[in-house]
Amino acid sequence: MTANTLLILMLLFEIKHLLADFIWQSGWMVHNKGSYGHPGGIAHAGMHSLLTVPVLIWTPLTVLTVLAIAAAEFVLHYHIDWTKDRLLYRWEQTPQQKGFWALTGLDQFAHQATYVAILWLAVSIV
Repeated sequence: MTANTLLILMLLFEIKHLLADFIWQSGWMVHNKGSYGHPGGIAHAGMHSLLTVPVLIWTPLTVLTVLAIAAAEFVLHYHIDWTKDRLLYRWEQTPQQKGFWALTGLDQFAHQATYVAILWLAVSIV
């Protein structure tokens, strides 16, 4: 893959993340990600995973590889969000406190690092 292709794919991941984490995420999802196994958290991570498929389908990766990467992202995204919400609850952090924003920033960084890892894996496989 060329550098241009990688940059376009990263931009597509950014758009996907914007849509799934900020535009299309419902209050039901937001309020239930900290409850392990709740359908709200599962639906949110599932939306991320499903949106990864159209981003990667244009790469030379096989459909099976794309689906495996999407499944791995589901597991990672779910657990990153769940961990953040559990820590926010345990440490009683609200948006008025610095710890809330530190954990939120760490959460977003972990998601972005996941996209970099996915692209690194895609380049390694191709």
